[in-house]
Amino acid sequence: MRIINLTQKTIVATRARRARSFFARLKGLLGKKSFSPEDALVIEGCQAIHMFFMRFAIDVVFINRKNKVVGLVQDIKPFSLSPFFFMAKYAIELPSGSIEKSLVHIGDFLEIEE
Repeated sequence: MRIINLTQKTIVATRARRARSFFARLKGLLGKKSFSPEDALVIEGCQAIHMFFMRFAIDVVFINRKNKVVGLVQDIKPFSLSPFFFMAKYAIELPSGSIEKSLVHIGDFLEIEE
């Protein structure tokens, strides 16, 4: 899957995967030693994330049902909690620096291509 920022006309990720099941959502990126610059994890039904037992920092974009960006967390460190974004339907976990690189802002619209 690819994730495109339609508002800024930038590519956010070229190799995204979805976490739909309870266990896939719970596991997320746990156990990974690194995160490739093109990768992303789209967690469905997610309004906040935790970084317990993670090994590296990440960026997180929260989007609503219409794929509008409603929250951003840059460079969240291991053993941290993100803020809770009530309007979010999905959390997109990305390598640190991805939000700045792909020019993602609150209010932008993203497209998740299957």
